[in-house]
Amino acid sequence: MSTPATQGAPRVGRAAPAGYRGTKVRRQRVRAAWLFLLPMLVTLALVAGWPLLRTFYFSFTDASLSDTAGAAFIGFENYLVHDDGAWYGLLTDPVWWTSVWNTLFFSVVSVSLEVVFGIIVALLLNAEFKGRMLVRAAVLIPWAIPTIVSAKMWAWMLNDQFGIINHLLMGIGIIDAPIAWTASASYSMWAVIMVDVWKTIPFVALLVLAALQMLPRDCYEAAEVDGIHPVKVFFRVTLPLITPALLVAVIFRLLDALRVFDVIYVLTSNSTSTMTMSIYARQQLVEFQDVGYGSAASTMLFLIIALAVVIYLYLGRRQLGVDQ
Repeated sequence: MSTPATQGAPRVGRAAPAGYRGTKVRRQRVRAAWLFLLPMLVTLALVAGWPLLRTFYFSFTDASLSDTAGAAFIGFENYLVHDDGAWYGLLTDPVWWTSVWNTLFFSVVSVSLEVVFGIIVALLLNAEFKGRMLVRAAVLIPWAIPTIVSAKMWAWMLNDQFGIINHLLMGIGIIDAPIAWTASASYSMWAVIMVDVWKTIPFVALLVLAALQMLPRDCYEAAEVDGIHPVKVFFRVTLPLITPALLVAVIFRLLDALRVFDVIYVLTSNSTSTMTMSIYARQQLVEFQDVGYGSAASTMLFLIIALAVVIYLYLGRRQLGVDQ
């Protein structure tokens, strides 16, 4: 028989409260997750983190490609310095700002077109028709081709002397004379955008198609019973439901577009009309052998990409109604 003094005391061996058990399980899962992530984090620190820190360091030095060990610390002179009544450095270089504008223009236009055409292709592939699996496999071919190979292929097709693009356009009467698509300042950027869009539409379409396959059918059946127009159903039902997949597609494509190098370099080399931040940094590092100045350009490229991604993720989380 228990006394009043011992009635409220916990019994030895009594099971822990459910909340305590849940907290302990969560902690164990978090520790297990970090344990599994540790090899990947160590690898990232070695192959990405250390070179990134070295790039930051070199951007504050006068290092050259032939002598990085004897580099002297010069502070922010690679970025901006005032000397003899004038400002010098990366932030005052008009070619750098041209490359920034070209990169942003290329990214916004190409990613926007890829999203629009990717959604259209995904909707077509989601429909029921004979040979659908064969068409789905064929659509992925441009994405499967290596970027260098596809860029070189398009360089031949866009050639002003023997390219098939000029031959077809002249054959149907759209143009009267061959156009130097990749050498003209007026057409080169649009030619590059066209090639990039052609190659990466399948990537966006694949992600959107996966989202379409997961949509509940009862919403569409109810809309069909109510006689709602398909276009209205798309904007009111389909588009909001596939928004998370679109956000993932856009963030991956935006990262690729902001650091684009290969397709533009193969098609137009160091042309100022299509020079991006990556090509500008490569030119300073390799051709001019100025590691300090090129590292400053690479650092600015990293900061601009990071800022663009943070802004996009913030706006995307607000669009999805995520508070944290």
